[in-house]
Amino acid sequence: MFIQSHFRETDEEKIVEFIKANPFAAVVSYDGDKPIAAHLPFEITKDDDGQFVLEAHFARANPQWKTFNRSEEILTIFTGAHSYISPRWYNEPHSTVPTWSYMIVHVYGRPRVITDETELGSHLAKLVTRYESRTNYDLTKVPAATIKKLTGGVVGFKIAVTRFEAAFKLNQNRNERSYQNIIAELEKRTDENSHKIADAMKSVEPNFS
Repeated sequence: MFIQSHFRETDEEKIVEFIKANPFAAVVSYDGDKPIAAHLPFEITKDDDGQFVLEAHFARANPQWKTFNRSEEILTIFTGAHSYISPRWYNEPHSTVPTWSYMIVHVYGRPRVITDETELGSHLAKLVTRYESRTNYDLTKVPAATIKKLTGGVVGFKIAVTRFEAAFKLNQNRNERSYQNIIAELEKRTDENSHKIADAMKSVEPNFS
């Protein structure tokens, strides 16, 4: 992905935090003829060797899992908040044109289909624990026959991460006056994306020199 230097994020801690906050992503692979993609919830962890690992699962009926080759990288795209930025918000509005602010992470890695039933069960339990942590839903109360039927209908996989590419385009290339005014204008809007971009801008420390 093309990333201007102002907007490139290299802090792994921030990137992983972003992935955890925006877990629904597009995984892209090549079927020998064309790129194909699926949109799935992901978990990110570290393995015993300290390498980052993404994990998710397909419906077994989705043939994309058959395209995975452990020797070839695939791409997973995590998208966060994004918002239109008007040039009227700059202290010199006619010195430039409209733009779009956004936060996005591309993760490259080599996939491995989960073939072990216990490993797949652990992956699925991890997802349930995350998203049902504040409810009284108890996976252990689901009949074993039901669990077996449901797990048979999915194909889990893990991606050994080889690199992150992160673009947090948050107007870091503007002067301080314009930067603060963009935040103020975003906060006047009523949509969640604008407020998230404003909050993200408050969390970074641009060099206004």
